[in-house]
Amino acid sequence: MPIFDHPFDPATETALVTGAGNGIGRAIAQALVGEGVRTVFADINAETVESAIKSSANPALATAWVGDLAERSECDRLLADARTSLGLITHFVHSAAPPRREADHALAVTDDTWMRMRAVNVDAGFHLGREISRALIAAKVPGSMLYLTSLHAETPRNLPHYSTSKAALAMMVKEFAKTLGRYRIRVNALVPGAIAAGGFVADPTLARHIPLGRLGRSDDLAPLALAVLSNRISGYVTGVAIVIDGGISLTNWFEAPNLDA
Repeated sequence: MPIFDHPFDPATETALVTGAGNGIGRAIAQALVGEGVRTVFADINAETVESAIKSSANPALATAWVGDLAERSECDRLLADARTSLGLITHFVHSAAPPRREADHALAVTDDTWMRMRAVNVDAGFHLGREISRALIAAKVPGSMLYLTSLHAETPRNLPHYSTSKAALAMMVKEFAKTLGRYRIRVNALVPGAIAAGGFVADPTLARHIPLGRLGRSDDLAPLALAVLSNRISGYVTGVAIVIDGGISLTNWFEAPNLDA
């Protein structure tokens, strides 16, 4: 059998994807149901998540969930609803993140914006990942988790609430991977570049900074996301951050913010 046939076992494997209403989360969730994996599409926007399911290859395998992951009670509701729908959750993708505005530089970002970014990216990502792992450990079943971080976990972005939360996620991936590996739970990160979707409003002129000559698309990440999630394809891969950026990280094109604006 070719190694890329049947990367998942639809009879035993399931998935929960946050931020599945648009952008990268949407592309990954749609790709999972396309591989026959029953998947919960979680998002804060009912309209976009329903659209994501409707336009997927196999809507019957998808379940919509709508809520605000900045609230711990909503994270717990998501876990309960996902378990009701799926049973044991074997694959987790955390792509949810609040929108970001270029105006929110270090001297302008509000406390509420700062706390909300951390609540969704870091706190929800940790709580959901830990609870999913606890269930897998109790069931003695392998699993895999994938977190969407950022090039700006290491490079300033003029958006400190965003870059610091992504830096925290990057270390959380390593912490989880080191702790959970003994239970056959793999944890990895995808590191997107300039992807024209989700919370990033892409400026087409950025293409001149990208060696491959174009902005990225959400669909550019989905194939590798599935390969990393698959225990069959990537069963010996954990604690790594895989950059998918068209080569933009080879350049340094951000300037300091205009504080007079």
